[in-house]
Amino acid sequence: MTPDELRAQLTEKFGTLIESVTVYRGETTVVAAKTCIADLARFLRDDPACQFNSLRDVCGADYYRPGERYEVVYNLYSLPHKTRLRVKVRVGEDDLHVPTVSHVWAGANWAERETYDMFGIQFDGHPDLRRMYLPEEFEHYPLRKDFPLMGIPGSLPLPRK
Repeated sequence: MTPDELRAQLTEKFGTLIESVTVYRGETTVVAAKTCIADLARFLRDDPACQFNSLRDVCGADYYRPGERYEVVYNLYSLPHKTRLRVKVRVGEDDLHVPTVSHVWAGANWAERETYDMFGIQFDGHPDLRRMYLPEEFEHYPLRKDFPLMGIPGSLPLPRK
């Protein structure tokens, strides 16, 4: 499926919830509204023309810009078509909630937890959303651009020497 065919199919199915479909250096990126990500994921997995049956990664990005500061990026692969696709949803600082896709691709489970742990983006409907690396009582998110480079002194108890 060409990017133009994908754009047409997604626009027909999801309308204005698909913000853009772009191609840069041979890689297609879809930017969608976060409210439709679970339905979009199910469609991209199940539609015979798409068959993006492999979720390769879910990660966060902090652009430290006004408005929709964060993005959640889903990297997909279609084994039958040997095609990659990147799907992005933008997340504002005032509403750090995105629907989970862990019921569509089981591999999203830990990647969503890691994104939550590092950026504070919460995945609504996730079966076990808790921190992976840091203690639950840790109040900061280390991959945010406003996190100090040297960390926050005294925020984590360190082992004795």
